[in-house]
Amino acid sequence: MRGSTVVVTGGTRGVGAGIARAFAEAGARVLACARRPPEHQVDGVEFTAVDLRDPPAVRAFFAGLPRLDVLVNNAGGTPYRRLADADAERHAKVIELNLITPLTASLAAYEHLRHSRGSIVMVGSVSGGRPSPGSAAYGAAKAGLANLAASMAVEWAPEIRVNTLVAGMVHTGSSHLHYGGPDGIAAVSRTVPLGRLALPADVGAAALFLASDAAAYISGASLHVHGGGERPAFLDAATAGPDVPDAPTAGKEG
Repeated sequence: MRGSTVVVTGGTRGVGAGIARAFAEAGARVLACARRPPEHQVDGVEFTAVDLRDPPAVRAFFAGLPRLDVLVNNAGGTPYRRLADADAERHAKVIELNLITPLTASLAAYEHLRHSRGSIVMVGSVSGGRPSPGSAAYGAAKAGLANLAASMAVEWAPEIRVNTLVAGMVHTGSSHLHYGGPDGIAAVSRTVPLGRLALPADVGAAALFLASDAAAYISGASLHVHGGGERPAFLDAATAGPDVPDAPTAGKEG
């Protein structure tokens, strides 16, 4: 990635910092933009303060860049909030951050990326492909993000490649807030087929691949980085074993 310029939105902590670090270690010039500076600066990563929910500020930021080769739309997130516990306006802010913000940044970066024949990596979530109780607006936004990326990949080809990195559960500095401390993290990790949560570096490596020449013919794709996904619940409830002659095979239930 030497000679390339990469922008990582929300690239100051957690998954975003892992992505920014991966590109910096690959030799790119990396710009991380967010509202607040990082608590711990990542070597080789420059920080620029940008409120990504302010379209004029976003357009001004991208207009000021001399070039751009990769945009990683990582900024996003949500608090735990059941649908009936907030009004529609509150949920709409979650959708704005996780869907409208990546659209705004992508449009602002379009001319740069078209000129460099660059790529966009959307950071999606497994929440966009399954029920997401407690974060329904977030899941809906991530589902929309994957569709937006697929449409962009068609409209903006062949100059710009667009892909979605579908992240599963990631072990970050705030994991204890979601899973309840070391015991909770260990318990949740056991539900992942690979036996652990992802690290930010795992997500960073996948983002680097999607943006690299190794993925030159990959566009409009969704790459799942989730350690094998979730074990089907029926496997824990089923009593029939493999030695039972009448046990239905996968795909032939009923």
